[in-house]
Amino acid sequence: MELIITEKDNAARRIADILSEGGATTEREAGVNVYEWGGRRCIGLSGHVVGVDFPSEYEDWRDVEPHELVDAPIVKTATRENIVNVLQRYAEDADSAVIATDYDREGELIGKEAYELVRDANEDAPIQRVRFSSITENEVKEAFANPDDLDFDLAEAGEARQIIDLIWGAALTRFLSLSARQLGDDFISVGRVQTPTLKLIVDKEREIEAFDPEDYWELFADLEKDETEFEAQYFYLDEDGNEAERVWNEDDANAAFETLREAGSAVVESVRRRTRTDDPPAPFNTTQYIRAAGSLGFAAGRAMSIAEDLYTAGYITYPRTDNTVYPEDLDERELLETFAGHFEFGDDAASLLETDELEPTEGEKETTDHPPIHPTPDIPDKGDLSDDEWRVYELVVRRFFATVADEAVWEHLRVVADADGESLKANGKRLLETGYHDVYPYFSTDENYVPDVEEGEELDVLDVEMEAKQTQPPRRYGQSRLIEKMESMGIGTKSTRHNTIEKLYERGYIESDPPQPTTLAKAVVEAAEEFADLVVSEEMTADLEADMTAIAEGEKSLDDVTEESREVLERIFEDLTESREEIGDLLQESLKADKTLGPCPDCGESLLVRRSRHGSYFVGCDGYPDCTFTLPLPSTGEPLVLEETCDEHDLHHVKMLAGRQTFVHGCPLCKAEEAEEAEEVAIGACPECGEEHGGELLIKQLQTGSRLVGCSRYPDCDYSLPLPRRGEIEVTDEYCEEHDLPELHIHQEGEEEPWELGCPICNFEEYQARQREREGLQAIEGIGAKTEEKLQEAGIEDVEALADADADEVAEDVAGVSADKIREWQAKA
Repeated sequence: MELIITEKDNAARRIADILSEGGATTEREAGVNVYEWGGRRCIGLSGHVVGVDFPSEYEDWRDVEPHELVDAPIVKTATRENIVNVLQRYAEDADSAVIATDYDREGELIGKEAYELVRDANEDAPIQRVRFSSITENEVKEAFANPDDLDFDLAEAGEARQIIDLIWGAALTRFLSLSARQLGDDFISVGRVQTPTLKLIVDKEREIEAFDPEDYWELFADLEKDETEFEAQYFYLDEDGNEAERVWNEDDANAAFETLREAGSAVVESVRRRTRTDDPPAPFNTTQYIRAAGSLGFAAGRAMSIAEDLYTAGYITYPRTDNTVYPEDLDERELLETFAGHFEFGDDAASLLETDELEPTEGEKETTDHPPIHPTPDIPDKGDLSDDEWRVYELVVRRFFATVADEAVWEHLRVVADADGESLKANGKRLLETGYHDVYPYFSTDENYVPDVEEGEELDVLDVEMEAKQTQPPRRYGQSRLIEKMESMGIGTKSTRHNTIEKLYERGYIESDPPQPTTLAKAVVEAAEEFADLVVSEEMTADLEADMTAIAEGEKSLDDVTEESREVLERIFEDLTESREEIGDLLQESLKADKTLGPCPDCGESLLVRRSRHGSYFVGCDGYPDCTFTLPLPSTGEPLVLEETCDEHDLHHVKMLAGRQTFVHGCPLCKAEEAEEAEEVAIGACPECGEEHGGELLIKQLQTGSRLVGCSRYPDCDYSLPLPRRGEIEVTDEYCEEHDLPELHIHQEGEEEPWELGCPICNFEEYQARQREREGLQAIEGIGAKTEEKLQEAGIEDVEALADADADEVAEDVAGVSADKIREWQAKA
């Protein structure tokens, strides 16, 4: 019996289906799918099922000094015992094994882990490796027909990264967290790639904060020829003889404005026409794909998660690649022909096939591991994909189309005119040949019309405008632009950069999009810069990346590189230990600043966002225990203090981060006062105690901002029904026949028609019924079918298993889902 091992269950299912030609059977053992057919078995891992860690005696943060981790031994432990046990049980009886994990450094390491697990259970079975760049029938069958050996050098490069990241992350995280006395779930996280990335974001924020805007003015005039108007802009020649549009002196701007306004006409001094070739884009590598997906509104992590799903389903090639040059064995015409006749892409494919010679574009980087990202001949039906998956799939298809399309051609017309000694210019452009824009509608093709004019021709000057402006600060890095910056500086890899950004969000170092650093993030970077600049040094990170490449190429050993890294970290700790108290004070101040709302109305001390021993958040006074003033916060989500402040109470507003239910709570004191002032409207008898004790159902507003229908006898009777947080509640004259309660309408701001909520009891019963209809993990709000499938692949079979799981471990195994999101679902479970 041959045992085939893939990186994920969905890959195992796909490969089993291809090799068995649809004849594989499936058995499930300990939450693991095992596919079997014709003398073969196939098992999917869940990424890394074995991890590196320190021995158990190093677990207690208080008993082990952080610097002791620098030279601590490393052990390997099973992180997914159910998968490991099933794999080894089948490995015992296997005659041979085939590693079919993804073909990159991480995939090779996962393959090496599988190799070692098999070898532990079976010393004699031959083990081979197959590699493919798309999970299509042709590539999979070709790969299995020509197996190879595992690349242990490439795998050790990935293992070196694991070990170094563990040592650096654990040692520095413990040091900073203990120094700041910040333990538990709110520890201060530091990482070898994470912290230099954070410095990029913080440095950009420093540029923005240090920016001093300057005033300037721009002038525009509407010119007219034969009743056709077009806009021209005022310009002048600066000291270097270059054209300038910005006027930095207001008096000069006013003088030019008066001249243009009184001119009445302008004489054309020059007319210049030229054509410009607009080349098609290069094929997608990972970074450029993330950038393009970002322009469609996909965050980097989400974009990669969708691409990985499309790859596993066999619809696109492997999405983790640096390559921007199609391989010689890719037949672009043959691939185009597979799209001919397709309802969505057929016309565009047919038009491209009319070209005699297809010459694909090429980017600057050519590698041999994987081709650029492009579609495979296996085309999905639109109904097979979610809306987001289809949008990404179409982007990849159309990018491929663009790379084999003709260039576009633009015509540019530049007109310069004189109005009583002041210069005006108008730049027109129109698309002469649409070229690749016909098949790739993601780039702008906006035209700017300027009529044909001749030198010496007189044009009427109509409306003249002067606009006062200010120079703008640098823009924050968007996620895709940040990834491009990381790539250019050698920080991280194509496989890890988007995950690094996700971790910065999860740890509370950045917020919003584009990412903005929190006060804690600035303090961590400041502490590292002042006391251990190597921690934030992109040069050191890039050097380590180069060392790992050297391991992959057989030029260095894993032990050499990890030992060098330990020595560097030893030197860092020498500097850090001397300044431990100072670092702790700096971090504690920043942690408090990120949680400070403003003055306490009772004693004047600061109000802070605090966390109770039960894990819920509230607002409490920094003067506690002398001052016991508190305010509640919503129970859903994690609070984020915003820059916006309340005019009445001078308190910062609070935003609750709760996945899809993210909402702005506002000023907590305003919410509390609104609740106190809100009139409680009686709508009928309480169904639990009304008949016996006279309890009434009241529409109530709570200090947390929530609204509900609750019993007037609370807390003796705690019957309640939820109501929407937003919108004005209208109690109508229509009554529910079953419950004798009025139907409610919710009037949302900006909506013409109200939301007819109906009887609050009927509404809640309908909601409960919908929940009961949903099976398994989908019973938890926010978990759809595809997410449920991913969780099940990670060994989370039901709601109970999710509630008992380690959120961080699950997040590592489930692409596109953060540990915070897992914890949110666990709370609902």
